[in-house]
Amino acid sequence: MGIFIGGAWAYANGSLHLGHISSLLPGDILARYYRMKGEKVLYVSGSDCNGTPITIRAKQEGVSPKEIADRYHHEFTDSFSKLGFSYDIYTRTDTAHHHKVVQEIFLKLLDKGLIYKKEIEQTYCEQDQQFLPDRYVEGNCPKCGANARGDQCDQCSSVLEPLDLLERKCKICGNPPTTRTTEHFYFALSSFQSDLEIYTQEAEENQLWRENAISLTKRYLHEGLQDRAVSRDLSNGVSVPVKGYEEKKIYVWIEAVSGYYSASKLWAEQANQDDAAFWDPAAKSYYVHGKDNIPFHSIIWPGILKGLGIEALPTHIVSNEYLTLEKKKLSTSRNWAVWIPDIIEWYNPDSIRYFLTINAPENRDADFSWKEFIYSHNSELLGAYGNFVNRTLKFIQKSYGGVLLEKEINKEMVERVNLLYEETGRNIESASFKKALEKVFELVRYSNKYFDEQQPWKQIHEDVEACKQTIADCVYIIGNLANILAPFLPFSSERIKGMLQITEQSWEPLLVKPQILTPVEPLFERIDKDKINKELEELKRRERI
Repeated sequence: MGIFIGGAWAYANGSLHLGHISSLLPGDILARYYRMKGEKVLYVSGSDCNGTPITIRAKQEGVSPKEIADRYHHEFTDSFSKLGFSYDIYTRTDTAHHHKVVQEIFLKLLDKGLIYKKEIEQTYCEQDQQFLPDRYVEGNCPKCGANARGDQCDQCSSVLEPLDLLERKCKICGNPPTTRTTEHFYFALSSFQSDLEIYTQEAEENQLWRENAISLTKRYLHEGLQDRAVSRDLSNGVSVPVKGYEEKKIYVWIEAVSGYYSASKLWAEQANQDDAAFWDPAAKSYYVHGKDNIPFHSIIWPGILKGLGIEALPTHIVSNEYLTLEKKKLSTSRNWAVWIPDIIEWYNPDSIRYFLTINAPENRDADFSWKEFIYSHNSELLGAYGNFVNRTLKFIQKSYGGVLLEKEINKEMVERVNLLYEETGRNIESASFKKALEKVFELVRYSNKYFDEQQPWKQIHEDVEACKQTIADCVYIIGNLANILAPFLPFSSERIKGMLQITEQSWEPLLVKPQILTPVEPLFERIDKDKINKELEELKRRERI
């Protein structure tokens, strides 16, 4: 059975921040776990290099859209690599391959009568002499009244059209736009209403989606699906492959979600593999993204797949709520954000992965605070996990010349470890990553307690065999903790496996072979508490009010 994992595509118009990583990290945990299980995995994503946000940034800086897209695509690949993201392919939407696949999808839907032409009223700016892309129109959301863009409201997650907005303004010049008649292509999304109702009901009954995805999708279905525009008057994007309409571009949300399919095809081509297993109805698929992307993965992409006759609809929708920063909403415009290139320069990537998982906004908004992040590192990763590993392995170096002992493992330890593999696997597969990590750290705390109670530093003088038992049990736990934590904390897991000379990569309990330890070094270093105030001061200094 194929396991397909799609991570949302970030706009290549600015650096990634913690909110992005918080919503994308589950994809890497899933991919690493399923590979350890021996499943056939395809984990894809890429940079969204088309559309309005990049054009806006390019105009602001007086450079070409390609220059902006290149800059941030390279920065993204570097950031993902340093954080340990293990994509099978990470591509971009401005490749010739992606354009070709998207145009083929468009033509197939057109051929089936699921895309049709329609004359519509569209916002036009008399000052700038152009039809306005959706994101160039700002105003008040008709549903909740909040400030919104012409494509969606981030406050209430409504999918919008520019003409829905109240008190509209052109983002370029600030003047109210007028309307003009133009011709565009529309996707007959409404024809999939009953199909998508059944699909959503099955997902709810089988508890395959997060609660926010179920409730938001049901809201859209209850309101009745509307046909959606699939073309726009834009300068940057995939051209409509119809004679006389080449100047129009395929609408970014239709085009971007099709990136999952185009990336899969590109991987198959480059790796000389067949990707059919990932688009088979029996495949399991996880689509990993933030709350604001739900309708595009639960309605629009399934609608497109249905229209193409592909039955491999998303099975699991892993849609995080929002991450706040120091109890305030992240804001890129106000620079109220922790930018990924900054945090990965100074902090351990496993510390970032640990905090964003144990504190993940899985079911409700969660907060990133510098105090909690640094305390979490010092107490959990360094004080509990790192300390247990270090004290055990240092003891072996000092008392046994670095030689790992052969001893039958305590039955209770074996049972605890077996149970932890089962529980962690079950939680990962059901997208309960926070719960999975909490369970693992229960064993970390239990193991520290066991070490303290057994007192091997005394046992070695009073009961040599008991001491050997204690240390063998602790090494067994360390090896299996490193294995179980590999999807969550790949860097420290790799280091432990190196010290213990473990080469296995499977999701099952392992025995550590008796051999000589490689040099033991601390897994984590203490972060000075002074860093909390320094980071807070820096955050406030850079904020634009």
